[in-house]
Amino acid sequence: MKAVVLGIDDQFRITEVAEPVPGPGEVAIRVAYAGVQYGDVLVRAGHFPIPRPFVPGFEAAGLIVAVGAGVDETRIGEQVIALIGGGGYAEVVTAPAVLAINAAGVGLRDAAGFGWVAPTAYDLINSVAGVRAGESVLIHAAAGGVGSLAGQFAALAGAERIVGVVGNAGQVDYARQFGYHEVLVREEFPDALGEEKFDAILDPIGGATRVANLARLAPHGRIVVYGNIATFEPVTVSANDLLMQGQSLLTYNSNLAGQINPKRLADSAARAMTLVADGSVRIDITAEYALADVETAIAHLAGGATRGKSIVHIG
Repeated sequence: MKAVVLGIDDQFRITEVAEPVPGPGEVAIRVAYAGVQYGDVLVRAGHFPIPRPFVPGFEAAGLIVAVGAGVDETRIGEQVIALIGGGGYAEVVTAPAVLAINAAGVGLRDAAGFGWVAPTAYDLINSVAGVRAGESVLIHAAAGGVGSLAGQFAALAGAERIVGVVGNAGQVDYARQFGYHEVLVREEFPDALGEEKFDAILDPIGGATRVANLARLAPHGRIVVYGNIATFEPVTVSANDLLMQGQSLLTYNSNLAGQINPKRLADSAARAMTLVADGSVRIDITAEYALADVETAIAHLAGGATRGKSIVHIG
């Protein structure tokens, strides 16, 4: 079968590889579309210690064509989005059955856009930050895959005010489509907010932005860290200072969640899928690439040029 392989020379090539066979507790999926996500950027940059050659791609939408031991054979033919640890940019991929999420209600193209970003955004708002009715929420990277969904989930949770921050002025109007009451360009943050503080802040940026976010937390506010787009340099926080204001600094690692407690992640994904299927939440796919253009898709995401969600058409 054909697959995109990342070699030890950092180059992506379409290569013929052996078709994988599902092991116990796994399913094999014939991939129609694969989602492009930030894990691809991190693998390419060497931040994940994954041996190469490696087939990247962490979210694959398609039909189950075979099952391993212990998996119900009636799942063959089921339309799913698989949350996986790699292998998605290929004609066939294997996945843990528990993380092959039924996507019959949304179609394979939208299922690829759902990927990791929808359950991540759902958990950030509902499970980790615990956003409640009447609260205020600040979301960075508001025009991205997670950000465009997190704004919508925050609105569904009853947030009274939702502010987004985007990388450039060209993304402001785009982000406003997804539940945001106000959208700032990164250079305007935090000065344009005056003295405003927030009950919940989602931070995938890091560095100086993380420090500024901490200063913007309301009493009993929660900041949720789930990435380091700007820098991996650590930020030191005083637990004593947080305690004085009843504030919390929380982190979320969806990849780890998939390894440690896949059932819990699958439950969040199923709840998010229901909201997408009934139209409460919209996935916005803004770019579709061919398998030969995987490198371009990842470069666009790394460079901040991507809005919403990008996908790759496999077959």
